[in-house]
Amino acid sequence: MEDNKKITILKNGPYVVSGSVPLSHQTIKTNEDGESTSWVEGDVIPTTSTYSLCRCGGSNKKPFCDGTHAKIEFDGTETAVHDPIIAQAKLIQGPEMQLADAKHLCASARFCDPNGKVWNQVKNTTDPDVRSNFIRQVGCCPSGRLIAIDNATGKSIEPTLPQSIGAIQDPHKKCSGPLWIRGGIPIVSSDGEAYEIRNRVTLCRCGKSKNKPFCNGAHASFPKFHE
Repeated sequence: MEDNKKITILKNGPYVVSGSVPLSHQTIKTNEDGESTSWVEGDVIPTTSTYSLCRCGGSNKKPFCDGTHAKIEFDGTETAVHDPIIAQAKLIQGPEMQLADAKHLCASARFCDPNGKVWNQVKNTTDPDVRSNFIRQVGCCPSGRLIAIDNATGKSIEPTLPQSIGAIQDPHKKCSGPLWIRGGIPIVSSDGEAYEIRNRVTLCRCGKSKNKPFCNGAHASFPKFHE
């Protein structure tokens, strides 16, 4: 991990991204039944070595900040806890794997739903096909709400993700989603305290989350949030 990559949250202001972190669109692909099946890498969004991303949802230059937060007196008070994710999660035991579920971090990406839902799959992970689907679907969860843990090693199984940021698009729900922070980029709160470094994190960019700075799926509610 490159130590110079970092996201700093400004009080009632934007996310300041430093260290030349790549930014691109990431689109949720669904099947004919509307189930989320995979991620589609979109266009790279040109940036500089340091840039600011909108957190209030009101910028006219999304995903970048244009100062609207000051005009609308945006309340960006961070209410999320700093505890390790595993301490926030409920553990569901299966024969070969566990599922850690921190429900309050749900970003409404819905990769958990296909193939009978991951909460049921974990109980049948002795079946190689079920295990494969379980690991893949849990790994696609952008927020890291869901974590697959191998009982034999006690370690989580994580997808390999580049240190980058994805501006999520959700055509099926006809809205834009949160900022998908990938590959373990440090995030520092407005009071200077760092959050746990995780491989998968989603940051709110509609301004409506009740678990700021993290997404809680508010963007999918009416009125729809669009980049």
